Amino acid sequence: MALISRKSFQFYSSSAPASRSVLMTLSKRLSFISGQRKPQNCSSVAMRMQCFKDKSQNMFCRKKHVQLRIQSLSVNETVHLCGGTGRSLKADNGWMDENLFFKKLDSLCTSKEIFDFLSSLEAMSDTMASGALQRISEVEVDDNGLKNPEGVLENEVFRALCFQFEFESSKLSNTGLLNALQALIKLRIDPHSTLMTSLLSEGEERLRKGQLTLKNVCAFGESLLELEGPSCATLEQIVNHVQEKDIEKWSPREMVMVYKMLQVTVREGQQYQNLLNRMNSVTLTIVSQLSPKFTSIILNSLVVLHQTQAIPLVTALCKHSVKHIPYFTGDELVNVLEAFLYFGHREQIFTEALETHVPKSIFTMHPQTVSKVMQYCCRKMILSKPIFDAVAEGFISSADRFTTDQIAQYIIPFGTLNYLPPSASSLFRKLETILHTRFNHFQPRTLLNLLHSCVLIRRYPINFLPKIFSPYFLQKLQAQPPGLDGIVTSQLTQLFLTVSLECPFYEGPKLLPKYQVKAFLTPHSSLDVHLLKRVKTGLLHLLKKRIYFASEVSTPYFYTVDIEIKLDEEGFVLPAAQCEEVHRRIVLCVDGQNRFCVNSHNLLGEEAIKQRHLLLLGYEVVQIPFYETESLQNCRKMAEYLHKKIFPHTYGLSC
Repeated sequence: MALISRKSFQFYSSSAPASRSVLMTLSKRLSFISGQRKPQNCSSVAMRMQCFKDKSQNMFCRKKHVQLRIQSLSVNETVHLCGGTGRSLKADNGWMDENLFFKKLDSLCTSKEIFDFLSSLEAMSDTMASGALQRISEVEVDDNGLKNPEGVLENEVFRALCFQFEFESSKLSNTGLLNALQALIKLRIDPHSTLMTSLLSEGEERLRKGQLTLKNVCAFGESLLELEGPSCATLEQIVNHVQEKDIEKWSPREMVMVYKMLQVTVREGQQYQNLLNRMNSVTLTIVSQLSPKFTSIILNSLVVLHQTQAIPLVTALCKHSVKHIPYFTGDELVNVLEAFLYFGHREQIFTEALETHVPKSIFTMHPQTVSKVMQYCCRKMILSKPIFDAVAEGFISSADRFTTDQIAQYIIPFGTLNYLPPSASSLFRKLETILHTRFNHFQPRTLLNLLHSCVLIRRYPINFLPKIFSPYFLQKLQAQPPGLDGIVTSQLTQLFLTVSLECPFYEGPKLLPKYQVKAFLTPHSSLDVHLLKRVKTGLLHLLKKRIYFASEVSTPYFYTVDIEIKLDEEGFVLPAAQCEEVHRRIVLCVDGQNRFCVNSHNLLGEEAIKQRHLLLLGYEVVQIPFYETESLQNCRKMAEYLHKKIFPHTYGLSC
């Protein structure tokens, strides 16, 4: 540990020519990234750090300067930032107890208060000084960068601390060195400045000599990730170093940092899979100790590292995440939801927790987070009315500031899951207004997905269909990968069929036959083969011969029906192959669980529109849902059920 003192500050007094030289050198060396002027030869990673707008350019000398003196101790000696060391600095030398120092530091809420406090001290350890820098970064940095750049960067105490850390880096404790590095990175100090170069070089030297503990190594790796990103060559050296350590003794923070480093260093093959297997096993035993942040980071790493074999760990983390839902940041919740989607996981208690959290937070949640919640519900076929109702209200209130992708991600699940919220009229009025003003801003495929989802729930985009069916738009669709594939042409055809059947007043352009499919693709509503087999067995028992019904029949109207039965004018069943004298066509929709929302009797949108259209096309539609047939234990009971559903007027007369 090193000690920093103010006792000889007159050495750098403004009256001494040397002071002006030293401090002007300091001014030139401490260059800060400005949002208006980019430093020369700045790497792409450094450029990404320009997240704040800063009027500061070079630093100015003040008449009063603080001189700091470092007394060297071992670099291997570590000092914990927040107590626990039992150490104190002797009062008769004007030093302050470290525990009291950090307690006082935590109570200060502005950089001015912190600088005034530091100026009142006669001496402090390098750990205390680096802790002060960290506290400054906590109170002065937000999502937009440094809130008060001039007040921080031009302060003489800040400049003097930076000066001391730069020129005495070799005498700092590991804790002082690494905490200072983390704080200066957060304060957006130019990574190419001599200050940062000095601290980074010292850290790399200590890593090479094996002078860093695992905690130090992880802290250094975290700094390198933040500063240089995946391209940092030292990260691989760090990962190789930690492989030699006893994983069972790692703290949750150390485990998380190694996951993060592996996430960016593992590029191909199974280079570190043995290490990952060991880490996954140990992490499973400490899941209950993980904070919201750590839970999110590890789940994200497991996704990026394709750890599909670590299902026990994934399951435990997903269950553990339930209690953290109110405390996740937006980005953290997005990571958790992406893990649920990637690993195909679903937890009812997780959905219930979202149902509590989203309605309360909808007006403060970031649109991208809400979009991910809706994507999760849509892909998992979860129709949560509390979530969907809240999202509709959020859309009505704030959609003007959404991106076009976010608009689509908010709305499409309503169509996919076939749900109209209580505020549906206001919701779709808002959508129509946005489409009128921003129609040309949407990517063609996004726009098609959005409008197609609307017709699934009987919201007809009549005013926009002439543009959709225009040659210009179709050419744009074709040019956007993957082009006019089966899904796109199915959506176009279904839009055209919808306006033909449900909007007879539409007089705009039609969809040319070359863009129409022969049969719709139904990606969410595949046929339940097991249930179909049971229904066919029951029909055979009822109708006596297999010739009286056909299964999986293509129609002239793009739909494929599960089972078709033909009747003559007197109501007698005709052979399925007969085409003459057909007076009625009965269609059986054999709806397995996959055609409904999860844990619900609510049909999915693509199945609902199919049954709606078949009715309009003249078919008699009889729905055979899975939940009505589950209790039918034998062929005879199935036949009785089908008789009552298909021929209700003759049920009871014969069977």
